Amino acid sequence: MSATPETLTAPNAKEPSAEDLGQFGYAQQLSRRVGSYASFAAGFSFVSILTTVFQLFGLGFGFGGTAFFWTWPAVLAGQLMVALCFAELAARYPLSGAIYQWARRLGGAVVGWFAGWTMVIAQIITLATAAIALQVILPAVWSGFQLIGTDSTLASKDGAANAVVLGCLLLTATTILNATSVRITAVVNSVGVTCELIGVVLIVVLLTSRAERGPSVVLHTTNLDSTTGYVVPLLISALMAAYVLVGFDSAGELSEETHKPRATTPRTIIRAVVASGIGGAFLIIAALMAAPSLTNGDLATQGLPYVLTSQLGTTAGKLLLLDVALAVCVCTLAIQTAAARMIFSMARDNVLPASAQLRQVSRRTGTPVAATIVPGVLAAVCLVVNFGNAGLFLGLASVCIMLLYIAYLMVTAPLLVRRLTGHGPAAGIDENGRPLFSLGRFGLIVNIIAVAYGLAMAINLGWPRADVYDPAGDGWHLHYLPQITLAIVAVGGLIAYRVQRRAYHASIGLVVPAAATAGVAEAEGASA
Repeated sequence: MSATPETLTAPNAKEPSAEDLGQFGYAQQLSRRVGSYASFAAGFSFVSILTTVFQLFGLGFGFGGTAFFWTWPAVLAGQLMVALCFAELAARYPLSGAIYQWARRLGGAVVGWFAGWTMVIAQIITLATAAIALQVILPAVWSGFQLIGTDSTLASKDGAANAVVLGCLLLTATTILNATSVRITAVVNSVGVTCELIGVVLIVVLLTSRAERGPSVVLHTTNLDSTTGYVVPLLISALMAAYVLVGFDSAGELSEETHKPRATTPRTIIRAVVASGIGGAFLIIAALMAAPSLTNGDLATQGLPYVLTSQLGTTAGKLLLLDVALAVCVCTLAIQTAAARMIFSMARDNVLPASAQLRQVSRRTGTPVAATIVPGVLAAVCLVVNFGNAGLFLGLASVCIMLLYIAYLMVTAPLLVRRLTGHGPAAGIDENGRPLFSLGRFGLIVNIIAVAYGLAMAINLGWPRADVYDPAGDGWHLHYLPQITLAIVAVGGLIAYRVQRRAYHASIGLVVPAAATAGVAEAEGASA
């Protein structure tokens, strides 16, 4: 396959999805058991506002005070532009490993490979950070969930150690479920998302009914640390929204398992972003209105569980926290599903080490078992090696989102180049005989905003701030964690890329000097 970017054409898609997949050179291996709601659930559960807002509300409020609310609509607007670009591509390339597949077809083999590699690393770290969110919820429900020590606060050594234990138990369960059945996983996702949506509505209504102040609280600057001005604290508090509003592309990861993906996936990507944005905004406002105090420090250190148990009473508050715990479990499940499909898609193109094993799909379960186990195990390793290190969890959260934004840029930037050169998404029809999703004349401006926003937020996420990456002053390696991580991902990716290319060339009888591997790879493409 040539490394030259492909033309953004769309074949007539009236034929069944399996035959449509064949036009891309792939056989139908995964089972198409995902419907429209399950596709939406895949994107929404990755975002999972109950998981991430509960996990990082304290971060946003701690730096930005009540004014941090305004970072939410700002990030939502930027991510909606990205989602609109992704929706166009999902309609034209309904393939597993969406970010990798889209980047490869827009920017060539090398860009595609590094987009996929970066996305896989980001998803594994995201999987680890999602799993530790149980520590924020379960000990507040019952002290028996605090298996290690007595201090359940995630920032403490006991809390950090217990978070690793709970996280590893959850990863074990999600790995088994993901490897067992596509259908059961989709059902669990759908049920979990339904419970999460109901939970969001109940929490908003109940907290609003017990409000201590009006919605105008978001117009104030209460608890905003303005010692360095307003801009820097709000940029840091925006990391909370940036962490929450990602992962909507996971609906695209299930394209090869979705009925009528050209028609379904673009809309479910957008719905996941919009539903998460609206629900999260109401959740933040309701919490600020109902918090017993905005100035005693409890809201910054204990977050939303403190508001729920304080205002709704022990019984009602803990029941709602159980719903949040379910959302955490489903979020972790969805992230692992997306990571497994990314690994499977890249391995199918023979561009990963051990591709022969990673691309195998079980005839009995219809799932890529090895590709499912790998992210689960590596995410657990990320947790175990940091056992008891409280300061690292916030750093992990910020780093994984920085990598996700960089991977997104490897799609939106080449897409913008294609538009500017007159080779943007072409017209076509979906499985229902309707025009493919298209931004039309607004495509260029939406794409420009998406790239500008993504670049600005990637810089914001990667900025080496001690307050974010090393609040306890544990060492320079934490302070500069973003740069260290990015260097490891880049260098490790380069090594893995060259090793895999040499292995591929050897398999087809070519002998290529090591120094020339990258050049040959670029000329010949990254897949067989």
